[in-house]
This record gives sequence, structure tokens and C-alpha cells, in this order.
Amino acid sequence: MVQELIAPESVAAELITAIPNDAAATESPPALEALRRAFGVPFAHIDGGSGEVLRPTAEMPGGDWALWGEMSREVAARGHVELIDERGPLLVLAIPLGATSARGGMTNTVAVAAFLTRSVTSSQDIQNLAASLGAEVPQVAAWCHRQTVWTADALLRLAASAQHSLIVDARNVTLSSHVDKLSDNLASTYEEITLLFRLTENLRLSDGVSELGRRALEWLFEVVPAKGLAAEFSAETRLDEIPGQHASLPDFLTFGQFPLSHAEMDDLARRVCVAQSPQPIVINHHGGNQDQWLFPQVEQLILVPLISGGKSFGYLAAVNHVSDLEFGTVEARLLGSVATILAIHCGNTVLYREQAELFSGVVRALSSAINAKDQYTCGHSDRVARVAVRLAEEMGLAQDMRRTLYLAGLLHDIGKIGVKDEVLSKPGKLTPEEYEHIKQHPVLGYSILKGLKKIEPVLPAVLHHHESWNGKGYPDGLAGEEIPLIARILAVADAFDAMGSDRPYRKGMDDENLDKILHDGAGRQWDVEVIDAFFRAREDVREIAKHERETIKLDGKVWA
Repeated sequence: MVQELIAPESVAAELITAIPNDAAATESPPALEALRRAFGVPFAHIDGGSGEVLRPTAEMPGGDWALWGEMSREVAARGHVELIDERGPLLVLAIPLGATSARGGMTNTVAVAAFLTRSVTSSQDIQNLAASLGAEVPQVAAWCHRQTVWTADALLRLAASAQHSLIVDARNVTLSSHVDKLSDNLASTYEEITLLFRLTENLRLSDGVSELGRRALEWLFEVVPAKGLAAEFSAETRLDEIPGQHASLPDFLTFGQFPLSHAEMDDLARRVCVAQSPQPIVINHHGGNQDQWLFPQVEQLILVPLISGGKSFGYLAAVNHVSDLEFGTVEARLLGSVATILAIHCGNTVLYREQAELFSGVVRALSSAINAKDQYTCGHSDRVARVAVRLAEEMGLAQDMRRTLYLAGLLHDIGKIGVKDEVLSKPGKLTPEEYEHIKQHPVLGYSILKGLKKIEPVLPAVLHHHESWNGKGYPDGLAGEEIPLIARILAVADAFDAMGSDRPYRKGMDDENLDKILHDGAGRQWDVEVIDAFFRAREDVREIAKHERETIKLDGKVWA
């Protein structure tokens, strides 16, 4: 009779027990030792593929090992604990152990041992058992005397428990190995993770690519065992580079003891075709071609292209290992990761610069349209913009607000495009109807600009720069702080330039009268806080009004 008990999990895929090839017959595998401790008897070790006995047990006298070997093959295939033979009081237990190294190969193995289900003391029982096992009667008698009596159920349950324990132990060994490998990987990549985090934390377009490149080289020098580092960034990655103009030279940055000039490094990069390489290029000790190597200063090299969106923006290089060893995959991977971040930043910078230039072009075109419509106010928008920025600066407002004010100043009168020419350029006093017509220009300007998402922040100033603090302005009659702050500032800048500039119907007002009107209008027509800022910055404002600029620039450094 053959009995079996399905174990909690298959050992075949889980348990790995190593036996050295030259010690298979002398050293007991750990799994067999664990079973010996659990059952109190030694187990034989059988190849589950061939049925061959890999390690017999000296404890067991005789035995039908040909049959037990064949049965063990079935046990190994099924992966279940089974009783593979029953001969009177004798039960033979087989426990699959899973994949084991044996005689140079991997195979599923099985542990086999014999047990008694009752005490065997009579001479006849011992003789029958000896005949069945093909063993000598004295040996069988001595063996029977040493045995503990088991029930079949107890054997199967303990075997299943032992098998499960072996599975858990094997898993723990595997997990421990994985943890060790993971620890090694974490140790080797900790600096990489830290460096990449520091780089991503510093991804600010306003700083430009070269600034990030300088930081990258400095931080790389801390973790890469190289004597020198270098990076080249194409000129188009600079925020001040204007599309269509003659391209200037690329930025070339170095850190540490970098032995090549920019020209030499470019020559090396061309020779190894770095711009066409999808992976980091690693050359150690001239790549074995010392006679053909043209750069004797470079013993070891890692060269990585900066490629984003199929476009090359330069390269990143590390030269000469500090210990004169070879650069490997760890260093190449680190430079490759940094190069990827730098390349993406290059691509984003170029895209940002192109979009900014397009936006600037739109703003310049709109401002030019206003000037073309009313030649007498030519330059008015730019002066209003610069005065408004100076007032905002005096009031301690943030850079974003100043930038928005500058754009609002350039575009605040865009609605005059919709005002009739004869009204806009009329040399005499306007009729009530004409005045109502020209009062529509804030609403017209708002309507023109409201579809441009990038210009949305300036809309409150365009719409409300003719509102009055006392609520008697237009178009909505807002009063006090109901009027957006940006519109209140622009209203003062607009009034100052309008009163001080020549018009078809009058000469510009002198400074004394202009100052009196602004002073008297504080708290009535204009915000007192803005008027106070105006008088604190009066000299700067007068200087701004004296100078025209040939071109309108959106660079925050030259607004005022």
C-alpha cells in the first residue's frame, strides 16, 4: 500500500540544497541532517530523475533500493510526501527535497528512510523482515531493536511538517541572499540616487543649463573615481541665445584635473562618434590600441552624449581613474543617468526659449500695432510699463507681479485698435459721443487678449486701468480696493505719462503741475499708497520718461 499526504507547497520549485561534487558520498546535505534530527534516524539520498542512490544510509540493513529508487522518481515528480513501500511492520517514507546539485548537475532529489509500525521481537518476524530486505538476520534484529514505533499517520504528518520547514528555511536562505545582493546594489547606487535627487531638485529653467551643469560636475566629482570631468552644452541651450542669429560657441565646463582643451575634447568626441552612440562609451587603457590612440593624456574614459528628442546637445565626460583602474558599468550608468537629466533639461530649455521668444514676438507685435494706430502715443506703452515696474519695486512687490505689470503696461491700450482713427487722433476736444466711444478701449482690449492663456494675468489691468478710487471711473465703476492692485498701479503710471507727453491737442504738462494733480488726486482718483510710492521714486520715474528704447525686451533685468 502506498499512502501520500500533499504538502503545503511543492518542494520541487522552492528547496535548493547544495552538495559539493567531491563530497556527495561523505557529507550529509543540510536537508538530510534536518530530517535526521526530526525523525531520529538517518535518511538515504536518491536522485529523483534517475532513481540512483546518491547517498545510502549505513543505518538501514539491506533494502529493495531498485524499487525504492523507481518509486522515488514518482515522488520527485509529484512533489508530495509519500509512503512508497509497506512490508509487514515496515514502512518506507519518501520526502521530496527539490533541486539539488549532484555530480555536476541539477536534479530533483528525495530523502528515503524505513520505519516500524510495531515492535518486532519474535524470531519469525525478524527472519521474514530480513528475507524481505535481503539482509542478515542479526543486522535486522539489531536495527529493529533501535527503532521507535510510528503510525503511518504520524509519519506522514511529521514528514509534511518537516518538508514545510525545509521550504521555509530554503526561502529564508534565498531571501537572505536577495537581501545581501540588494544591500550591495543599494550601497553601490546610494550616491547615484542622492546625486540624481540633488540634480532634479535644482531643475530650474531660470538658472540655465550651464549652471546645472556646473553643479552636476561638482557633485559627480564626489562619487565618480575620476581625476577630471567635463561637459559641453550647445549654444542653443543658453536662454540668451536668439534663434536665427549667428550661433556662438558651445559652453565647455571642466572640473578637477581635466587634461584636454575644448578643441581636443571635441576632436576625441568626433573620433569616437559620441553623438551617434545610444549608450555611454567606455574606453580603458586606449581600448588596447595604444599605437592608434591620439590622446596619451587620457588613460581611461567615459563619454556620454546629451541626447533628448533625437537631438544632440553636447556630451558628458569622465577621464582617468583615480586608482588607474578600469571604469566599469557602475560609473558608466551613473554618468548615463546624469546625462539623461541634463539632456532633458537642455531640450526643455531650448523649447522654453523658443516659446518665450514667440511670446515676446506676439507682445512686441501687439505693442507695435498700438503705436502704428496712434503715432502720437508711440513709446507710451513701454514707458508706462517701465514706470509701473518701478512703482511696484518701490512698493516691495514680488518679481512675478513686476513682470505681469510690465506686460500689462505694454498691452494696456491694445483696445485702441478698435477706436476710430478720427476720434483717436482728433486735435480738438472730444464730443460726449466720441468720449463714450474712446472709453470702450479697455473692454475692447480685454476682449482681444482674453483668449491668450499666457497673457491672462494682465487682463485685470487692461480692463480696469481707468477705474477711479472714488468709483467714478470706467468701465465698471469699481471703487477703492475693489480695483485690482495691478490696475491701480498701472493707472498712476498711465496718468503720469499721458499728462507729461505731447498730444495733438496740447503740449505735455510740466513737472510742477503734474505733481500737483497727482498729489491732489490721491485718495480720490488714485490709490494713496501708489501715489506715495510714486513720489518716493519720483527722480527715477522722471529719468525713465526721458528715454525711449529702440526695442521692447521682456528680460526682467532691463524692465525699468
